[in-house]
Amino acid sequence: MLKKYGFGGSIKLLIHLIRTKLFYPKARIIRFPFEIRNARHIHLGEGLTTGVGCRLEALPIQKIDTCIQFGKRVQLNDYVHIGAVEQVSIGDEVLIASKVFITDHNHGSFDNQCDSHEMMAAPIDRPLRSRPVHIGNRCWLGENVVILPGVTLGEGCVVGAGSVVTKSFPSYSLLMGNPARLYKKFNLESGRWELA
Repeated sequence: MLKKYGFGGSIKLLIHLIRTKLFYPKARIIRFPFEIRNARHIHLGEGLTTGVGCRLEALPIQKIDTCIQFGKRVQLNDYVHIGAVEQVSIGDEVLIASKVFITDHNHGSFDNQCDSHEMMAAPIDRPLRSRPVHIGNRCWLGENVVILPGVTLGEGCVVGAGSVVTKSFPSYSLLMGNPARLYKKFNLESGRWELA
């Protein structure tokens, strides 16, 4: 540990480990600061690892037990923000890079449900509209990725850095861009990535 983190880093890591075992005993390590709003609506899973500055917010708009659900051995890097009013579920062994934002809701609607009264209201006063988000097992979300309401990613998806995911994609997809599009698909039979 000293070789990898140095003396000061090792002391800091030890403090994080002690705090984790005191407050989040099922987690692997939670690096502080760590902000969690409405913990009773968040299931952290087993073996969760976080970087510093992560923020999890569960603000249910209906009677829901769990708004944010993590599988086993999920890793969130620094400054990940997840907000849910209905449901965000993240599968097992998912790796999420730094500064990723995942949300299942918007302030207002941006489709045919919207009317002029809603648009004239301040954004904070518009009704929350939500659609569940599901991220499959063993997905990898790159740095600065944004996942928007209604998205489902099948298992093994890879999302390139800076991508904004606005729609769902099947398992073993490689996505890139804003809005994200399918770039490659992994063929399990040939064991190779193939252009979409």
